[in-house]
Amino acid sequence: MKKYLKETTSYSAEDARFMQMAIDLSIENIDSGGGPFGAVIVRNGEVIATGANRVVPNADPTAHAEVMAIRNACTKLGTFQLNDCTIYSSCEPCPMCLSALYWAGVKRICYGNTKDDAKAIDFDDSFIYDQLDLSYADRSIKCEHFMRDNALAAFRKWDEKEDKVRY
Repeated sequence: MKKYLKETTSYSAEDARFMQMAIDLSIENIDSGGGPFGAVIVRNGEVIATGANRVVPNADPTAHAEVMAIRNACTKLGTFQLNDCTIYSSCEPCPMCLSALYWAGVKRICYGNTKDDAKAIDFDDSFIYDQLDLSYADRSIKCEHFMRDNALAAFRKWDEKEDKVRY
């Protein structure tokens, strides 16, 4: 049985304002050639950055709204960590965006549309979720593992580095 987050019925007026900003971005973005997705990153009640889906205009499959917002927020703040931030996304983050949000360390993810809503208009991530459950041999993209001993040289060097910045 899959676990789904039940829609929150109690959220603040501030939450509603930021979510509406993300929704407005998603609507406006369609007219500029992007997909129907928008995101707003907020810290302490202040908008740090926004992002909209720019996959087609940028010819970049990673240019999802959440990733664009993360990039913009990190550039603005001069950090790769968004620990004190909340993201408001017009849609439930896809697997890539969800991973990026975890890597960025946001404290809260709020979204409007669900992944099932996205699937209904042909933005279907089910295939990716299904692929993650398969063994490497059974995935649709061939995964090959070789030259580990050579590749470990970089990891040894990183492990020995005294002044590394951990992330």
